[in-house]
Amino acid sequence: MSVKIFHNPRCSKSRQTLQLLKDQGIEPEIIEYLKTPPTAEELSDILDKLGMQPRELMRRRESEYKDTGMNDESLDKQALIAGMVAAPKLIERPIVIANGKAAIGRPPEDVLAIL
Repeated sequence: MSVKIFHNPRCSKSRQTLQLLKDQGIEPEIIEYLKTPPTAEELSDILDKLGMQPRELMRRRESEYKDTGMNDESLDKQALIAGMVAAPKLIERPIVIANGKAAIGRPPEDVLAIL
């Protein structure tokens, strides 16, 4: 089984989710998304797998949310996705992809449902 985790090593929930995967005997592909952000196409696919709209995947409490204008309610899906690609700190973390599905590890145990 191929498993990917969009990971931020500075985030405790992301570290806990990664450890949970390893405890399940899974060695996921680790993508440090702050260094290697997903493309707009990848992010759109992740949103589809999560069944979410872009704003639901955004960390709206980050200063970048307002600073980059992402708080503008008139922005469409493509503009919000482009904003997350340009400022990956806005993407909620961690995201795990497995079996054609995706889950956010908040709490970390939520990812077990897609394994």
